[in-house]
Amino acid sequence: MKLLPAIILAIGLVLAPVIWFALSWVMTPEDGFQGASIDSGARIDIELLRQQIEDLQIRTEELESELARLPQGGGAAPGPFVPDEDAEQQILDQTEGADLDYAQVVLIADRLNVNRGLKVTGGRYLTERLGRPREDLSDTCQPMTNPDLKEKLVTERVGPIRVSMLRPAIESLKVVFDNIRRADPDLYNRINTAGALCVRRIRGTQNALSTHSYGLAVDLNIDGKLDNFTDGKTQLGLTIMADFFYDEGWVWGAGFRREDSMHFEISRRQLDAWIAEGKL
Repeated sequence: MKLLPAIILAIGLVLAPVIWFALSWVMTPEDGFQGASIDSGARIDIELLRQQIEDLQIRTEELESELARLPQGGGAAPGPFVPDEDAEQQILDQTEGADLDYAQVVLIADRLNVNRGLKVTGGRYLTERLGRPREDLSDTCQPMTNPDLKEKLVTERVGPIRVSMLRPAIESLKVVFDNIRRADPDLYNRINTAGALCVRRIRGTQNALSTHSYGLAVDLNIDGKLDNFTDGKTQLGLTIMADFFYDEGWVWGAGFRREDSMHFEISRRQLDAWIAEGKL
């Protein structure tokens, strides 16, 4: 039994390179941005493998301390160590999507660059391009009265949620959710919403508007658990969904100066494209 810590330590030293190799592989960039499915899988592997490496390093230090306290000599030398391939595979298998807790809170990696060149629309730009959704505003949600916008406003079930948004945003959201469903049905089934259309002024202002007032933004979460505002962290599921939204020209609120990772809104580029196509 005295040799057990030494054997465990040897296993740890053998598995460490395996984990580091796997981590290096999933983090190796392809030629250019390759889309949501690749980035999502890599993010899952990175988050879980990083935690496994940290746990292994802590355990290795503990075993080194225990090994140093063992009496010298007095026993037969152990035979050559044979790596446990089943144990290695067990570690790598832990990255399967079905075993993930999509609601777990993780740090947002490279937060200020998550939108990679996409620009927010902003209330002023939206007003210039679309007019105001209604003239009188308050701190509570009110109906949209602008006839041109109201004509394009729809309320329907989109994937796992029911929302009220402008028609082009609804159609784009369908594409996002359909891609998520095909790539990760477990995540798809746990998506919930905290709201979309809400015509009101931004609290603390007299007349400022957000993209929610135009039905061009949606707040999402996992399992109905709201994410904390401005803490630089978010639910793992939201980090995965962000790649799919990016592909369709949506901006993620995690990259805002005041981080709001439940928030997804149409980018300025996508808005301009819809206007040019006559959709708005």
